[in-house]
Amino acid sequence: MAAILLIEDDPLVRRGLQLALNRHGHAVRTADTGEHGLRQFHSERPELVVLDLMLPGLDGFGVCRRIRADGDVPVIILTARGDDFDVVGGLEAGADDYVVKPARPTVLDARIRAVLRRTSTPDGVREYGGLRVDRTALTVSLRGEPVMLTPTELRLLLTLSRSPGRVFSRQQLLEEVWEQDYLGDSRLVDNCVQRLRLKIEDGSAPPSYVQTVRGFGYRFGPL
Repeated sequence: MAAILLIEDDPLVRRGLQLALNRHGHAVRTADTGEHGLRQFHSERPELVVLDLMLPGLDGFGVCRRIRADGDVPVIILTARGDDFDVVGGLEAGADDYVVKPARPTVLDARIRAVLRRTSTPDGVREYGGLRVDRTALTVSLRGEPVMLTPTELRLLLTLSRSPGRVFSRQQLLEEVWEQDYLGDSRLVDNCVQRLRLKIEDGSAPPSYVQTVRGFGYRFGPL
């Protein structure tokens, strides 16, 4: 599961890709212009950006250069422009891959996973104090002991720990952990948080990892 920002101006293509990539297990945020995409990029801090070239206002080449100037978040250009000049221009702007439309969602998903493998840390492991999360093997351990999580608990932990310090509302967690546009009871989130805490916290108050932000939602610590 990866947090992906999709910058695409065509509403039908944007919605279709978002749904398809969600079905492949990714959490997808969208933007319809280059400027909107950059604002989303700085506020959401995605793990990967899928970027169209022909955008109103700032085009995809300019967006790619600005993202690259800001760090190493991988970028895949997804565009109908397939001549050699554009491919070279896109890669020189800093893109990690270049995919020509139309592309089947399974192919795009494979390209996303390949780019993430190339650009991620060697073993995909993140350690937070005594908590160890292997985002590639999808395993969790606490002070060296394996922690058995249900799929929903694991998705919740992966989502929160993807951006330590970021506050997620209950609705955002419903959309990202359960499914897009899920109109469910926010107590689903609270109940899952409680179960997750029982497995990864040491029982102290306040919790060290999954912290409540009163009136807003939850964030992952330690900060």
